[in-house]
Amino acid sequence: MNLSDVSKTAIVTLGSHVIEANRRPPLLDDSMAAVCLERLAVLATSADEQAVFEHKLSRALTSHIAIRARKYDAIVNAYIADHPGCTVINLGCGFDTRFWRIDNQNCRYIELDLPAVLELKKRVLANELAYEMIGTSVLEPSWIDQVTARNNRHFLLVAEGLFMYLPRPAVLELLQRCTAKFADSQLVFEVVTEKYTRGLWKKIVARKFRSQMGVDAGASYNFGVKRGVEIEEVAPGLKVIDEWSFVEDDDVYPHILKYLGLARTQWTVTAAIN
Repeated sequence: MNLSDVSKTAIVTLGSHVIEANRRPPLLDDSMAAVCLERLAVLATSADEQAVFEHKLSRALTSHIAIRARKYDAIVNAYIADHPGCTVINLGCGFDTRFWRIDNQNCRYIELDLPAVLELKKRVLANELAYEMIGTSVLEPSWIDQVTARNNRHFLLVAEGLFMYLPRPAVLELLQRCTAKFADSQLVFEVVTEKYTRGLWKKIVARKFRSQMGVDAGASYNFGVKRGVEIEEVAPGLKVIDEWSFVEDDDVYPHILKYLGLARTQWTVTAAIN
């Protein structure tokens, strides 16, 4: 399969969707996730690859991931309802099956990820794929020029579980590039607290990845913020319009997480691009 540690987390995400879609009542309606996961598992040949599929995931982790996906789906559908015919770009999409969970008839849907990831996705979902895919790094400037060649308005850029893995200077440059190229659009992305990107906390997070997800320390947090509004300072064309954390959801597990003051340790920021 030849996937990086960060890309392997996409398998964990997919597996979490399958687990929570099978729970009763389900946290997420995602029947296509099971199809994708089953076909991917057949291609896992090395011991390391097989270990990712076989690793037992905690309910706290799978519910968090499913609740997050459900929220992002709601944000996407709300944007499509307000802007019929808009373009939705799933950045760093991994093996996400969001296309089948949203109102895909009223938008142009594009997925972007590294070529190795998308080639594998095409291999397992070849007959089901009915949308555009761009095989490149989100940090490569050319994809923005490509998608805005005819129009640069009414785009929704979705970065679920992505920016925190990227180098801080690169994320800031990407945000600035987006504000320069897109207009009347929105960006929804996940962030972590800045302290998770340095020192002892960074090491703790890396160990958590190994124990909870079964992936190595190549997947660790590099970009974080203290407050969501910080992005307005580095990219003046951005305006934060909403912030949300999975611990605020009524379905959070364990339920005590709602009361531990964790809402701004890992959360989602929605920003308008003016």
